[in-house]
Amino acid sequence: MDGKVLIANRGEIAIRIMDACKDLGLEYAVVYTEPDRDSEHVRRNITSGEGQNAWRITSYTDPNDILSVADHTHCTAIHPGYGFFSEDYRFARRVTVRDRALTFIGPNWEVIRDLGDKINTKRVANSLGIPTIPGTDAPIYNEMEAEEIAAGLLENQINQGISDPSILVKAAAGGGGMGIEEVKEIEQFRRIYRQVQNYAKRQFGDGGVLIEQCLRDYNHLEVQLVCSRHGERIHFNSRNCTIQSTGRQKRVEAAPGFHSSCFAYDFDEQKVLEKIVEYSLKLANHVNYDNVGTWEWIVTRSGEPYLLEVNTRIQVENDVSARISYLHGKHPNLIREQIRLALGEKIGYKQKAITFQGAAIELRIVAEDPRRGFAPWIGTITTFTIPRYDWSAVYTHVPSDRPYPIPSDYDPNLALALVWGDSMDEAKQRAARFIDEIVIQGHDAGSRPIVTNLTYLKNNLDRLLAF
Repeated sequence: MDGKVLIANRGEIAIRIMDACKDLGLEYAVVYTEPDRDSEHVRRNITSGEGQNAWRITSYTDPNDILSVADHTHCTAIHPGYGFFSEDYRFARRVTVRDRALTFIGPNWEVIRDLGDKINTKRVANSLGIPTIPGTDAPIYNEMEAEEIAAGLLENQINQGISDPSILVKAAAGGGGMGIEEVKEIEQFRRIYRQVQNYAKRQFGDGGVLIEQCLRDYNHLEVQLVCSRHGERIHFNSRNCTIQSTGRQKRVEAAPGFHSSCFAYDFDEQKVLEKIVEYSLKLANHVNYDNVGTWEWIVTRSGEPYLLEVNTRIQVENDVSARISYLHGKHPNLIREQIRLALGEKIGYKQKAITFQGAAIELRIVAEDPRRGFAPWIGTITTFTIPRYDWSAVYTHVPSDRPYPIPSDYDPNLALALVWGDSMDEAKQRAARFIDEIVIQGHDAGSRPIVTNLTYLKNNLDRLLAF
């Protein structure tokens, strides 16, 4: 393939993109900030002199820094990884319409814009008959109208036999959990509605409010799609991302999304998984989705699926889906597929060429204290030893041959570990063994030993795919 890719991210995802570029025969350049100078994604490249391909910048979120490096190094494409600019349609648009245009490795910017708006996504999904969380799909500004909707949602829950019915009142322009209040009795509604509306006006300059049924007992599932600019769209099955930190950060993921060996479901789990894949492809076809993406779902204990949102980027956990997928007898590399398709190639194979087998688990190893609200730990790692097996894969930017000071500027993520097996039970057993064999040592500025989430990860393996 022709072209040169600027990798506009850090850590393990930068390394995974580097490796994918090498597989495709593409040149690349990387960027880094001063706190990341000891990261493997920097140390594996050349930071000065002849052949330099690693360039220091002020911030990963400064578009001018990023684009100046792209121009200086004659890159023809830019890969945003995840986070940072990966779902910023303004950045994607700027990259592709500037005088020296670059290929944005991701969906086209119009799709990122349209699906990045959760209200719009819900509205489009509803128009296609795709189930979303019961509630409004447009901001409500009228108190009387809002109260009528709220009363209807509470009554419907009572009629369904839900023992503790409630609704969520949300600032329509909010995000990240801001501006959300719960209402259990209709008598509370007007007071809370006014409270949220006033908050929304102050914080976001828009008093629009959304009203949704509050769902508690559910699993968080995802469907992995791979699409091309030639109208081809296929899936790589489902995964389960229910085990999360208090900040809704995923910690243990597994594929497939449900399996009867883990729980006695009150529904046909295979039919539910097939349905959410079908719905995901339906929405992707409608919006002409043209790259890698993830459709996020919640599924209730009774088996009702609701579309939550669409992530228009590669996700951290893409490989847990790849490890139960086989294309020509091998696990596909979805980051490589993403790059290849963004540069204009066709998928080149049909859905029937992909088979699914066994189970896989991803462990996010983080320097954090789950007993203290997942508080981050900052210090220096002195020993970092991860086991290697033919049923495991590890992605990390932490060196194993020298001390590594964890940058306080970023989340203290240390590694992603993938394990897989012929069954979910085997994958769980291997995951527990894998965790037991990890050795991470270090100390903070006060000489206190490192704290990680390894025990938390192991203790939560039995919760996988269960309600």
